[in-house]
Amino acid sequence: MKIKKIVPFILIISVLLISMTLSAQTKKSVLKLCEKAVVEIENRNFDKAIVLLQKALKKDSLYPEIYIRLGDAYNFTLQSENAAACYNRAIQLFEDPNPILYMFAADEELKSGKYQEALLNYQKFLQKSTKQDLILEVENNVKKCKFGIEALKNPVNMHPVNLGPSINSEWDEYLATLTADEQEMIYTVRRPRDAKTICTFCMTEEDFYASINQDSVWQLRYPLGPPVNSSYNEGAQTISPDGKYLFFTLCNAESGYGSCDLYWSKRIGGRWSRPRNFGAPVNTNNWESQPSIAPDGKTIYFNSNREGSIGKSDIWKTEMIEEGVFSVPVNLGPEINTVHEENAPFIHPDGTTLYFVSDGHIGMGGRDIFYATLLADQTWSNPINMGYPINTSADELNIFINAIGTKAYYSSDKEGGLGGMDIYYFMLDEHLRPIPVTYMKGKVKDSDTGQPLEAEIEMVDLNMNKVITSTKSDPVTGEFLACIKTGTNVLLNISHPFYLFYSDNFYLKTITSELEPIIKDILLEKPSKGKTLVMNNVFFEFNQSSLKTESFVELDLLVHFLSQNNRLKVEIGGHTDDQGAEDYNQKLSLERAESVYKYLISKGIKSERLTFKGYGEKNPIASNETEEGRASNRRTEITIIEN
Repeated sequence: MKIKKIVPFILIISVLLISMTLSAQTKKSVLKLCEKAVVEIENRNFDKAIVLLQKALKKDSLYPEIYIRLGDAYNFTLQSENAAACYNRAIQLFEDPNPILYMFAADEELKSGKYQEALLNYQKFLQKSTKQDLILEVENNVKKCKFGIEALKNPVNMHPVNLGPSINSEWDEYLATLTADEQEMIYTVRRPRDAKTICTFCMTEEDFYASINQDSVWQLRYPLGPPVNSSYNEGAQTISPDGKYLFFTLCNAESGYGSCDLYWSKRIGGRWSRPRNFGAPVNTNNWESQPSIAPDGKTIYFNSNREGSIGKSDIWKTEMIEEGVFSVPVNLGPEINTVHEENAPFIHPDGTTLYFVSDGHIGMGGRDIFYATLLADQTWSNPINMGYPINTSADELNIFINAIGTKAYYSSDKEGGLGGMDIYYFMLDEHLRPIPVTYMKGKVKDSDTGQPLEAEIEMVDLNMNKVITSTKSDPVTGEFLACIKTGTNVLLNISHPFYLFYSDNFYLKTITSELEPIIKDILLEKPSKGKTLVMNNVFFEFNQSSLKTESFVELDLLVHFLSQNNRLKVEIGGHTDDQGAEDYNQKLSLERAESVYKYLISKGIKSERLTFKGYGEKNPIASNETEEGRASNRRTEITIIEN
């Protein structure tokens, strides 16, 4: 749900141990006003306390204890600049001020973004104080002051644009999430309560709203409606890159395990299913919130204060083993989580760049936005602060980066908005961008009837033999969207238990945000005599018949297909381009076909179901005049000869 700044109720004046003994000149009425103010502060009536203390100042403006209590009241009402001014005035009036006053003043200056002033007060505290339990915290805040001073000198480019009245209103709008093609946005709206609002004491209710992007213009928003929206508070959502799943947070529901739980809903044919609780072991009797799903369609990052957390609130991850079944969550560890709070995880569609909010890592003073990269050994890089003015001395809420990595969406109540929190976007500085991701989008259909099919769709990084995208086409419409990470050699496999699988390869050597998405419908064929499957991800060493290791992923898919269809007999055909002598190409194609034949046998496919043949350069499927055409002609085909 919406992240709020929480001020722990510690009566600051109770730890100061500053004498209440009044000078002879101080009037009894001042003492009485101060005593009343203390009672109001204890009862959380801060506004009343402020009025009483301001009256006391009019009677005696040189009495330092009034400023301390007034600073406390301003602190609790988040008026940091006023609080800092009061603590500093108290320091001036005391001959020998308690060192902790310097820390109180510095804390409020840090919250206000007055880093130089805060640094001086922290340094005075460190010079005078012997409280070891506070020194470590102050030393950490000194680092934040120094970071803030440098960040202000070196701002990143940020020119926020309000998304306008189709998205924003006089209410609060925040936590925008988009599909990978940026055609749909779902976000949280905090609206006034209505007659159906279940929360008895809530003046507002959180619901999901959506908008469709048509010709680069966001259309008028609409409530997502039932069954996802209910009379409870729904928020802190994420939509899967392909738009098929919505994961979100629901609080204080009768079906819940704790104060807030994670739920999921699936879109089928344009309609959302009834939300289902993640259940154990993900949800506990604690607080689980703010999910974000990776492009592999399985890994879900979320926020929790569950047992085993390093700090007050940590980022965890779980895997969806099968639809609606989740693994035991794993803490992301001390590289990401601190003894303080980490919130609002967002895993980019590149699957490796994690953005999150933290007040534990060194930042601008409040909760800042950081990013870290998942390394090859599955550890995280050191988090990097996104800099000023993306981060400020205030608390940042979250950030969402589009798939190609160029545009960031966030929420702010800055002046000039339509009211409350509004959703903005800005173009992201290049050094802050994740790895760009493009996508393939289309429909899966039966090649004979044109009927939509629900097919399994996987993108596999051939260099790492790792699934980077996993999804299904819609069973009603056949629509699908699969993310493709630039800078990788990617296998695309689209499979259905009753059809020949479809194979393609995307070798996106350059890491770039300039690539156009691939729009393509896939026609799957039923296995029958004479049908041919081109194996686009079978590779050989140059001028040799030795299989490259990248080939094993697709060959194993072929093994699975033949095992599932154990009556089929197939021919393995080897083909070359026209470069080199014809006899040489004929021999090479035969040897390559034989290599595939031997691999399949080694994986348990019976030899009597297989034959192999070399066709050399005789049957091109593209022009040999271009490198692209020649690459298409160098291929391995599987042809059904008996079913």
